[in-house]
Amino acid sequence: MTSRVRQVLGPVLAVLAVLALLLVAQVALAGAADATVGPPPPTPPEAPGVGEVTVQVNGINGTPSSSIVVLLGITVLSVAPSLILLTTSFTKMLVVLSLTRNALGLQGVPPNQVLAGIALFLSLFVMAPVLSGINELGVQPYLDGSMTFTQAVDAGQQPLRDFMLAHTREEDIALLTRAAEQPNPQTTADVPFTVLAPAFLLSELRAAFIMGFVIFVPFLVIDLVVSASLMAMGMMMLPPVMVSLPFKLLLFVLVDGWGLVVTALVGSYAGGG
Repeated sequence: MTSRVRQVLGPVLAVLAVLALLLVAQVALAGAADATVGPPPPTPPEAPGVGEVTVQVNGINGTPSSSIVVLLGITVLSVAPSLILLTTSFTKMLVVLSLTRNALGLQGVPPNQVLAGIALFLSLFVMAPVLSGINELGVQPYLDGSMTFTQAVDAGQQPLRDFMLAHTREEDIALLTRAAEQPNPQTTADVPFTVLAPAFLLSELRAAFIMGFVIFVPFLVIDLVVSASLMAMGMMMLPPVMVSLPFKLLLFVLVDGWGLVVTALVGSYAGGG
């Protein structure tokens, strides 16, 4: 019985083994066929003009975008020290205040920060009409979209040019024009800003030194009188500066020196020069 079962199952197992081998071979051939398949064809390029990257300078209704306004504001702040020194009355006022302190014989009183603060606020007071004109002619039209940036710059610089030309000597403009080897300007509108800015600064320094000389004269007289008195009394070992300083301070307070200096500085910009 057992041998008969073996005789029957032997061929069946052999057939099953052959079928299993055939299935394994078919699967292997299919995998090899899939492996030999190449990559898919490339996607054709898109039509020109599709997917471009653009930067919008203007916002709604033609007004400049907030990012551009912030960028321009940062740029102005970065060049603000140079603009204050070259195009405003700050330099002249700071020089006059520093010469006044030196005429009194004081080295660190008032401190430099105080003098710079006084000069800055006086400059804002003097330049207020100019700043208002720049805001009305250039800044606001640009912000509301009625002017481009170039047009706003051309319109906004006119009040500043008028102020600088009113307080710049013709001799200084001619000097820098010859130094730059440029033709003489026929009108004030022909003066380039690269010539006007240093000419204005030279005129301001000249006016500041003249005011400083006038301030120095009375204090110099006090120093001479004190020195002569000490020499006459034989007190050569006593520093004259120590004796003259209280008299200088007394004179400066009695005549309201700071008020006179500030009034002279502000008044020098009331006219045309």
